Amino acid sequence: MEQLSGDILQTKYALDTFYFLVMGAFVMWMAAGFSMLEAGLVRSKNTAEILTKNIVLYAIACIMYMVVGYNIMYTNAADIFPSALTFGLGGAAADDAGAAVAVLAGGEDAPYYSMLSDFFFQVVFVATAMSIVSGAVAERMKLWAFFVFAIIFTGFIYPLQGMWKWGGGFLDAAGFSDFAGSGVVHMAGASAALAAVILLGARKGKYNKDGSVNAIPGANLPMATLGTFILWLGWFGFNGGSELKVSDVAEANATAMVFVNTNMAAAGGVVAGLVFARLWFGKADLTMALNGALAGLVAITAEPLTPSPEMATLIGAIGGLIVVPSIVFMDRMFKIDDPVGAISVHGVVGIWGLLAVPITNNDATLGAQLMGIGTIFVFVFVSSFVIWIAIKAIMGIRVSEEEEFEGLDVGECGLEAYPEFSSSK
Repeated sequence: MEQLSGDILQTKYALDTFYFLVMGAFVMWMAAGFSMLEAGLVRSKNTAEILTKNIVLYAIACIMYMVVGYNIMYTNAADIFPSALTFGLGGAAADDAGAAVAVLAGGEDAPYYSMLSDFFFQVVFVATAMSIVSGAVAERMKLWAFFVFAIIFTGFIYPLQGMWKWGGGFLDAAGFSDFAGSGVVHMAGASAALAAVILLGARKGKYNKDGSVNAIPGANLPMATLGTFILWLGWFGFNGGSELKVSDVAEANATAMVFVNTNMAAAGGVVAGLVFARLWFGKADLTMALNGALAGLVAITAEPLTPSPEMATLIGAIGGLIVVPSIVFMDRMFKIDDPVGAISVHGVVGIWGLLAVPITNNDATLGAQLMGIGTIFVFVFVSSFVIWIAIKAIMGIRVSEEEEFEGLDVGECGLEAYPEFSSSK
């Protein structure tokens, strides 16, 4: 009987580890989604540069989170600051070389999955947060200034605020609830992006002297639509993997509910965003439908388990209704030039998702949610603002007017994504 129990334990361990790894691979595929979305929503002359940003930021996130970020967020987690500053994943490798041992799994029957699978799942979340910054600063930021910030954000800023919730820090102790990262990932990325955009300023020609706005349409809406579908698919890993376990009946059912609610929230966001745009603008605006899908996904990320599918659809639909006026007002009223609407989608709607948690989760309170929202926003925005100022003083953050006019593909990358359309050919 003991041997049977041991076999069952090993099977459950293997299944949960494998599930964690597959869900992490789904989230990694979101990097492709962000790349396609952003490349589709910028002008063709900036396509190669933004694709370069996306693949390099993913690599930076992986390296920095391995070197120091994971240990800050989990291994040395404490109340406010990590208990120590250690480097690398040697401990994880050593643990996995032995018996079925893992750390930080949680639950009464922990450990139940590999620590390295946990690292892999968490590292792709870091890259997601940094990808949000990429879209917001598109078409006018220096490439290497962006990479310098990515090093600091993925290695230190993101892990520290992540520790406060997911590492068992003071926000978790206060009852702040964020299932898969409407705040820890999405609002954090949007806060860093907002700090950058304020210092960076708008693209040339975006605003007239009288304050009126000039639309700067993206070059490839089919690519942007493909990117949105890829992100939609990746979100099943984002939210589904955050259940952390699938090897018993209760957890399998919970994971199924998370998948269904994630899908329904996205659908609600699409319909609500498109209908709102049709009523407001008189046209079926594809970009608002795309942002509606992403808004629905961000909104449900804070709590995809406790709502019914009908309520999840409503939560996503409200996200779609919020994102349309948010994008317009950010542009027209506040002169925040965000080419892809990232600050609205991930920041404003991220706040809505966090506020919606107590509607269906009786363990969450509005006070704790407000505390988490305020803490994450203030910390990430202020720390990012300081880092951006330092980078600006040392190396500058904005390309020259000539480079901006010619396009960052040539100025920063020395090549063109679509050379056959160049006027010099």
